[in-house]
Amino acid sequence: MNRPSLPASSASSERERLDLLDVALFVRAALLANVSAAGREFGLSAAVASSRIAQLEKLLGARLLHRTTRRISLTQDGEVFMTRAEALLDAAAAARASVGRAQAEPQGRLRVSMPSSFGRQHVSPVISEFLRRYPGVSVDLRLTDQLVDLVDAGIDVAIRIGVLKDSSLVARRLVANRRVLCAAPAYPAARGTPHHPSDLAQHECVMLSDQRDWAFVTPAGPLEVRVSGRLVTDNGEVIRDALLAGFGIALKSTWDVAPYLRSGALVSVLDAYPLAENVAIWAVYPSRAFVPPKTLAFIEFLAAHFGEPPYWDVDPG
Repeated sequence: MNRPSLPASSASSERERLDLLDVALFVRAALLANVSAAGREFGLSAAVASSRIAQLEKLLGARLLHRTTRRISLTQDGEVFMTRAEALLDAAAAARASVGRAQAEPQGRLRVSMPSSFGRQHVSPVISEFLRRYPGVSVDLRLTDQLVDLVDAGIDVAIRIGVLKDSSLVARRLVANRRVLCAAPAYPAARGTPHHPSDLAQHECVMLSDQRDWAFVTPAGPLEVRVSGRLVTDNGEVIRDALLAGFGIALKSTWDVAPYLRSGALVSVLDAYPLAENVAIWAVYPSRAFVPPKTLAFIEFLAAHFGEPPYWDVDPG
């Protein structure tokens, strides 16, 4: 017996129905300017992601994306559809939340990048706790002092320290990054103690990369001092080791030196002249739209773990 076929109008309607996955994939690809990166977030290969977006374009009868070998951009039709697509997905998310859990349980591989020394000291010890809390998540943790392109590297979230440069990335402030000028007691005992920021020009300063200009707040107004020294490095642990050996004065974050300040192995200098620049520790991720639950869970986990003020700035006594 032959199976009854759908009426022509019903079959046509079935083919022309928008698939929310394709719509979400298009939006992520447009926001990331990369179809392959968007596909990875949905567990799709680059070929499958590209094919699904092509199907969406065919269904709509319009080209939505300009494609090059490395990047993509929205066409005029794509810009029009983008606004409607985001509204459609927001409505779908609201509908799901109204009858069930607002967030799915975090799942999947989470790719994280952060500075090596900070990661080893303050994230590595609690990664196992995060994984136990979220058994559906696995973590690919990359510790590097190089600034990583999140989209090209497929990174879900990165931890960055300092002043953020303008970018298309979304930033969530996790905690303040308090910094101090410090040295081992042996250094001022041998070379004298600077009493004013301008005195630093006569001292051996240990510098991080190109950070040769240190800015202070003084009663006379902001003051920027060009420092010099024989040791420049891109690694904060090298600077800390030099300080502990009694070699010079350096500008250090308390997340790196707080235990040594408490023990007396290091002492702060120029406390009367606060640094002019307030910096922070940030979580940055590619887009505000459709942030995966695994990413949000990791960010919230770190924020709670660090605390405010951060635990390293709280005297255990």
